[in-house]
Amino acid sequence: MKKLIILLLVIIPFNTYALTDSSKGSIVMDVDSGRILYQKNSNTSMLIASTTKLMTFLVANKYAGDKLNSKITVGEEVLKAYGTNMYLSISEEITLRDLLYGLMLRSGNDASIEIAYLVAGSIDDFVSLMNLEANNLGMLNTNFKNPHGLDEETKNYSTAYDLAILTRTLALKYPLFTKIAGAKYYNFKTNLKSYALINRAKIIFDYKKITTAKTGYTPLAGKSLITTANNNDLNLVMVSLNNPNHYEEQKNMYEYFFKTYKNYKLLDKNNFHISNVFNSSYEIKNNFTYPLTKEEAKKVETKVIINKKDNILGSIQVILNDDVIHEELIYKKETKKTKKNIFEKIFTKIINFFK
Repeated sequence: MKKLIILLLVIIPFNTYALTDSSKGSIVMDVDSGRILYQKNSNTSMLIASTTKLMTFLVANKYAGDKLNSKITVGEEVLKAYGTNMYLSISEEITLRDLLYGLMLRSGNDASIEIAYLVAGSIDDFVSLMNLEANNLGMLNTNFKNPHGLDEETKNYSTAYDLAILTRTLALKYPLFTKIAGAKYYNFKTNLKSYALINRAKIIFDYKKITTAKTGYTPLAGKSLITTANNNDLNLVMVSLNNPNHYEEQKNMYEYFFKTYKNYKLLDKNNFHISNVFNSSYEIKNNFTYPLTKEEAKKVETKVIINKKDNILGSIQVILNDDVIHEELIYKKETKKTKKNIFEKIFTKIINFFK
């Protein structure tokens, strides 16, 4: 009997994709809905190293996105940069666009400094904008002291959850983020030299489903990795903080969640019907999709709330395990007036005249 059991264990293959997570803090979030699929110490504040540069990217785009082709002349402030750099030179002329590529692909600390000066005029003023945006996004456990993530003099703290919120915002609202943070290579020239940048995040070369990637490392913060990935129409963001095995574990975790969850369209604005509820024609104005397991999909319910006001007839709630996961307003359908052609207009005027 013992030999038979051993033989069966050898013959039957194990699922190689599992939730092995060595991170000190991590999270997996659906980009489109914001649903959290997995988390581990996600609200624990810790050093975040160069993942800081995600906020540097957001601030640069929000406050200087119309100046992507504006050039800055590199000054002596660049001499303060150490660690991972683009190796900018004093008096070099470079655009904000090229600095953003250097920021994300090369993780250039010198790029961070030059971006801060271009956007805000100083490091301190730029950091103030970083913390303002963090507050606006609801990153309640985040505090920035510099635009690069080096932590020997000043330290940046955040959480896996806060960084997921930041990355989700970048993915949804800033198309340039996906273009730059998802690039493998980028070549450009300045007045002094030519650059051939290669993305430092190896996972972007090794795992085809990755759409953006940003690494981070200092001896105090450890290795960190923030990525987004897509499978069919399911878009996920994964944050792994202080994880020495982040590349391999993220690939396996992505496969696990892509096999476990599927995006379901729970409300379809083009095919929305409710039986015997409203006398007048009705409509909703948005679709609603949500990542669910097969078992969860069987448990989804909807509930119509009648609350007539002006052109609103009520709302429809989508419920999973007694929790309302979404609510969409139901509107009275507007009847489109058909335009009369010139002959119909003339005929109408004649009839009105004789009346």
